[in-house]
Amino acid sequence: MALRITIDDLTGEPTRALLAAHLAGMQQNSPPESVHALDLSALTRPEITVWSAWQGDDLVGVGALKELDPTRGELKTMRVDDRFLGTGAGRAMLRHIMAEARARGIRSLWLETGSEPVFAPARGLYASEGFVECAPFEGYGPDPLSTFMTREL
Repeated sequence: MALRITIDDLTGEPTRALLAAHLAGMQQNSPPESVHALDLSALTRPEITVWSAWQGDDLVGVGALKELDPTRGELKTMRVDDRFLGTGAGRAMLRHIMAEARARGIRSLWLETGSEPVFAPARGLYASEGFVECAPFEGYGPDPLSTFMTREL
């Protein structure tokens, strides 16, 4: 699948709709205290870059990088539109963000995802790209519904 991945300013309706669906899905699958997905306003912070992936005029997915400090980054808001699940779009977005992080001098990436069965595909993707489970980081606390992962770049 050939994707065009660009920095997204979060003003387009397709991006806003996918981000709203992402947040609603997180809220549907986890209790409020275990939902760590960012809403639209939080994604506009200067330390966060959001990318969108497109196939023609179709929004395929989104992903974000939060710079924790000059050498560490956190993956945020990884979501592929349901129509494109299983096509490799999530892996393409993940690899794009990893390359961008390396180019910025970031040496390690961190993430939080769910530990429930619905999140198994995400955990599998991250593990297949070298992420390993770790302790909570950067303000997260222990949560049986969260899985924390990291990898060196």
